[in-house]
Amino acid sequence: MPTDAVLVTGAAGFIGFHVAERLLSEGRNVVGLDNINDYYDPKLKEARLDRLKQHANFTFVKLDLTDRGGVKALFEQHRFAYVVHLAAQAGVRYSIDHPHAYVDSNIEGFINVLEGCRHHGGRHLLFASSSSVYGANSKLPFSVHDNVDHPISLYAASKKANELMAHTYSHLYGLPTTGLRFFTVYGPWGRPDMAIFLFAKAIIEGQPIKLFNHGQMRRDFTYVDDVAHAIVRVLGRPPEGNSTWNSESPDPSSSAAPWKIYNIGNNRPEDLMHVVSVLEKALGKSAKRELLPMQPGDVPATYADIEDLASDIGFRPSTTIEEGVGRFVKWYRDYHGI
Repeated sequence: MPTDAVLVTGAAGFIGFHVAERLLSEGRNVVGLDNINDYYDPKLKEARLDRLKQHANFTFVKLDLTDRGGVKALFEQHRFAYVVHLAAQAGVRYSIDHPHAYVDSNIEGFINVLEGCRHHGGRHLLFASSSSVYGANSKLPFSVHDNVDHPISLYAASKKANELMAHTYSHLYGLPTTGLRFFTVYGPWGRPDMAIFLFAKAIIEGQPIKLFNHGQMRRDFTYVDDVAHAIVRVLGRPPEGNSTWNSESPDPSSSAAPWKIYNIGNNRPEDLMHVVSVLEKALGKSAKRELLPMQPGDVPATYADIEDLASDIGFRPSTTIEEGVGRFVKWYRDYHGI
């Protein structure tokens, strides 16, 4: 693999797969890293990898980011100029019962990536944060210029920690880092633990779908192709540091150091009940609804302010929920042979 390869961690994961595929289609050389864990069905991860391996400019490395020596050797070998770090232990609800998994993957794994970039000349580290960092914030839309100091799940806390860790390396070592707060990403090849995938499976099988907070939820559903497009655009724009940043009234989204935070959302929250009706129409089958109370660590609404992304990068996600759900359902039927 040539030395100009982009490292994509979590390449067998949902977003990582789409980002790797987009980079490959643009002719970039990609090293994809994943540990293929069993948080959800590894067969889906293997199927994604099989598609990526069809590209001659793709190399797969099976490695756990907590393997400090393995990560060090990988960075020493390739000296990646660009790193898209998407590997993480995902899931708000899973973090309630499995907290150590988040410290291992999201904290220990991330420090190993930061160290690799620090010692081997990284020009830009782009890493996944999450809309969950907004936690107890209630002012909508969620803005990167608002403080996010009150997480309500360990998953959210680990993502906030990633933002702080990245800033430290940007400040100390001049490493350009950009954090992306993703808002409810969905689409083909999606994660089976996410709402639209869960709902589709249940509706097709005639099982009830679980609607928390009695269905009174709003989510800024963001189509995965829009997310991958934004990531690749941002990757080519490493931050240089904000010359107007003021320590007496600090802007939480930027720094004098080469560090930046963006929201990646659709900027259009959808009522969950409307999303269910769109899914019913696409599947041609009605859902059985089970209304349940709010779950610990969850929030009633997410809504992304994406003005910084639009002004700095010149990009706005544009896929409607009807378009995105239709494409997801087509993929779901094809993948499962329905």
